[in-house]
Order: sequence, then structure tokens, then C-alpha cells
Amino acid sequence: MVPLFAQTPPKEKLIPMAANVAPLFQPLEVGSLTLKNRVVMSALTRNRAVPNTVPNEVNVEYYRQRARGGAALIVSEGTLITPQGTEWPYVPGISTDEHVQGWKKVTGGVHGEGGLIFCQLWHTGRLSHPDAPEQKKSGPVYGPSAISARGGKFRFLEGTPGYQIPTEIDDPRQLIKLFKHAAENAKAAGFDGVELQGGNGYLIHQFLDSTSNKRTDHWGGSVKNRARFGLETLEVLSEVWGPDRVGVKLAPTGGYNDMGMPLEETLETFRYFISEADKLGIAYFCLVRYQESADPVIDGIKRGTEHDVVGSYRSYIRNARLFANGGILPDEAVKLVSEGNADAIVFGFLHVAHPDLAKRIQFGKPLHPEATMKQYLNGPGGSVEDQVLGYTDYPEEKYD
Repeated sequence: MVPLFAQTPPKEKLIPMAANVAPLFQPLEVGSLTLKNRVVMSALTRNRAVPNTVPNEVNVEYYRQRARGGAALIVSEGTLITPQGTEWPYVPGISTDEHVQGWKKVTGGVHGEGGLIFCQLWHTGRLSHPDAPEQKKSGPVYGPSAISARGGKFRFLEGTPGYQIPTEIDDPRQLIKLFKHAAENAKAAGFDGVELQGGNGYLIHQFLDSTSNKRTDHWGGSVKNRARFGLETLEVLSEVWGPDRVGVKLAPTGGYNDMGMPLEETLETFRYFISEADKLGIAYFCLVRYQESADPVIDGIKRGTEHDVVGSYRSYIRNARLFANGGILPDEAVKLVSEGNADAIVFGFLHVAHPDLAKRIQFGKPLHPEATMKQYLNGPGGSVEDQVLGYTDYPEEKYD
């Protein structure tokens, strides 16, 4: 198969490299682990767990490549803690023994290349569709309140319907039990820890945000009550792993998947949540910055709440590490780390077309943004060749 870029694109299309990348290549203590550098791979939905949501050999090679490419820590793609009808078919799960066996091959491949990998535990909440095949296996679409998100396309369903009104969960602790079971499975599968997907409009975020959580019991209303679900979930993950092997991803600016509160409420909510989660002794917070491309226009206005995420919450993290995520290029990554505003940088899209991203940054090799964006959500067909396209067919540089 011909690689998606066989030749170097014109220089004006390449991403500029930082003059001195040394700050990114210092080791870092994160919980009970030592990262060999400050380059982390973000969770990236890749739609390749064909045909039954169990990781396969193509998935194994994908993660092996990126461990070999120098990422200090890989966070798995969002991994479903129970069957759910997401907008993306063929995303992997972590709820069954078959999932555990599939992920064992992935973690073994990563460890064989000297890498570390966390499993991102994911529940989509109201962002699933009841007619999707996977959702039919697990029952109703649950959310904190019976409020539908706006948007959604579900291209694989007839008529491409949008999001549906979810069923308000009577006892949210039923869902917390699913997170605990998934954490136990992740441990059995050989992961090095877990990251709770607490952002991007998914279940944890839905409980935090007052626009999606209108409950009047002790799971909603006040900031403390809205934070309760996420904090109790972190507690059970810590019971399984120890808090020093647990991280959480947060997206305070909202926007994506119809999330976002007024600025003062946003600051109060996330500062409280971060302060309380930090007291648990977790390993890190991955904070996603505002990105205009992830902020949809709904009813004629942008949905998100733009503000300086790192500056607004850095001082509320006293014990854990801060990982910065969201459209960060190498030159800014160096600045964030060298000035102490972030402890590590989580690169997402750049890891798509650059399996050796960390080494490319370290040795000043070119980066190819067009190939990255073009193939991020390239959906697979049934053949192995289709699964490989835009996934594991990128060239790797030679490093002596």
C-alpha cells in the first residue's frame, strides 16, 4: 500500500519545530510512574475494533508503532465501559473477558516497545442512540436528566438521526459500578493505569454541567452535588488501581457535544471539582484548552465558554501533574513546560500521521498536518487493508 504521504510536502505546509526542545525530554514523576519524557499521546477515536468492539491485530500494531515512536505515555482511545450506541461504530470496549484478552495483546505490544499505556474509561451518557446495535445490548440511553444534546449525526443509522432524549438514571451509582468493573478489567488486561473521560460532553461532564444536569436530588443543583458523580467515580477507580495510577480528562470550555455554562459558573464548578479530585491523590489532570474548531455554532452563537484553561485552574492543582491538551504545537509545548505552566503535553491529532511523533520533535523531523487531519476518522471497511488505511500505513523515520 502506498503511504498517504510518500514525499515531503512543500515547506510552507509543514509545522515549524521549536529551536530547543530539551524541556520536553526530561523525565517526569507521575504518580508512581516515571515518564521518560513529557510527550503524551491523547485518546483518539479510530473506529478500528472490527467487527465486534474487541481489539484486533491491526490495533496492536497501531499502539506498538506509537510506543516505538517515543511517546512517554499512551492513553488508549475512548474505551466503552458498557455497550453503547455511539456515533462511531467499531470503537473498543472493556466490559467483557473478550475485550480483556484483546487488550492484553495491545498492552503487551506497548510494553514490548518500552512504553506505558493507560486505558481511557468512557461512558457517552446521553450521546448514544437507542437504535444503534450496541446500545440494544445494554438497554436505555442514560443521562443525568432527560435532556437531549443538540447535534449528532449517526451516519450508520437510516436517516442519520440526531441525539435522542435520554432516560434519567434513578440511581447514578449503578453507572459508577460499571466504571469500577471496567477498571478491574483494565487491570486484568495489563494497562498501567486508567484515565477517566471527564470531558467533551460525555457522562461525567453531563453531571458537572448545569445545562445537562437539572436534577433536584443530591446529584444535581449545587456545584458540590453536580461534582459528586465524577468524584465518586474517581474514588472507585482509586480503590481498584490506587490513586497514583488514575488520571482524569476535563474540558472546562465546553462547546463540543452541546456543553457549556456561563463563565463564572464554569470557573466555580471546575475549580471545585479539580480541588476536590486533587485531594484524592490522583496522578494527573489532562486539561483541554479552548479550540474554536471544537466549538459548534448552535442557534446562531458559539456553544462554548472561551477562557484560559491552564491559567484558570493551574493553581488549584496542588498534588497531581497538569497535562495540557488542545491544539498545542511543539514550539508552544516547550514554552508551557519550560515556564512551569504544564508538566507534560498531550498531543492528539499529531499522533495520527506521526507514529514517531516524540522522536520527530526531538530530532527536528518535519510534521505533516494535512495528512493528520485528512485521516483522523477515516472509517474502516471489512478488509484488513481498509482498516490499515490512514491508521498504520505512515512511514517512520530512521533514528540512529
